[in-house]
Amino acid sequence: MGTSYLIDFLEKKHVSTVKKAKHTYLTYHGLEEGYTYVLKEGIVKTSMILKDGREFNLSYINTTDIISLLRDEISAYTASPLNVRIESEDAIFYRIPRKTFWGYVNSDANLQDYVKDYYRIKLTQNIKSLQWMTMNGKKGAVCAFIYKLISIFGNHGATGILIDFPITNEDIANFCGISTRNSVNRIIHSLKEDKIIDIKNQRIFIYDVSYLQSFTI
Repeated sequence: MGTSYLIDFLEKKHVSTVKKAKHTYLTYHGLEEGYTYVLKEGIVKTSMILKDGREFNLSYINTTDIISLLRDEISAYTASPLNVRIESEDAIFYRIPRKTFWGYVNSDANLQDYVKDYYRIKLTQNIKSLQWMTMNGKKGAVCAFIYKLISIFGNHGATGILIDFPITNEDIANFCGISTRNSVNRIIHSLKEDKIIDIKNQRIFIYDVSYLQSFTI
């Protein structure tokens, strides 16, 4: 089921929205949260904090999506499972009290199907990301991550694909579970020397898509 049903449903319920500025946080991992959020406009990055204090990035989201739906559906407040940081100039979210949202879900069969699909898709995405990181080594993890960016930010041109969003090496390290940015620097340098990619103004240009894709199979 497409996101249009979810948006239409929330609009009919006159759900209020909140607007957040770039590099502010919507939620913090581990802090109590009383709302469910749905991204309406903008780009966000989700992450969690590991036991050693490092941040581990999970995903970029730039389409309408439920941002924080995990945990139980009974409590009015629950610990947020994720950091959610705004990466665009601003972002707009529908904000619904958790218990109200689950009341909507439990009384609407179509919304129940949407939520089931949400969990299924997120689980599949997380399993794939884990496979890419554990089976390919550091370089393979970076290549798989860059390939994944094509479906989120890719603009296709005559000579390659532009990832039209600024991505830092630190971000790449945090997405790939690599502890130091220097390791990513070396991998990126190698990919540039081999004419797989190029980087200008923190934007990645991909020349050899098939090479990157080989690490996702």
